[in-house]
Amino acid sequence: MKRLVLTLALFTAVSCAAMADGNAFTPLDFNDTQYGSAAQNAKAAPAASSVEGDAVGNGNIQNAILQLDNAQVDIRNDLLNCKTKYADVDAQFKLVKSERKALKKQVSTIEKRIKEIDRAKEKIRKNML
Repeated sequence: MKRLVLTLALFTAVSCAAMADGNAFTPLDFNDTQYGSAAQNAKAAPAASSVEGDAVGNGNIQNAILQLDNAQVDIRNDLLNCKTKYADVDAQFKLVKSERKALKKQVSTIEKRIKEIDRAKEKIRKNML
């Protein structure tokens, strides 16, 4: 029984696929008369207006691509300028950071010397009394 059901299901699936007329694959606004068959297209000469339209359309597309290329070059130049500025600022930051570290070390050294002098003065005062 299982074998019969599986065979029937397989046969139904295959027959449905074989008898499909392709409607699922055609666009909703598809018109057979607009395009014609391949034999009709081979015999018919292209109209001059369609050739001019294609040339104008191709020119517009090429101009658009050229404008996009120019915009991309401008953006890359801006990126290069930003990277250069970033490198300069980063170098200045590192320089300031190292100067800050050196000054902090110098301040702590001076503070230690002041504390040592205060301790020495206290010891001398204690010895005087």
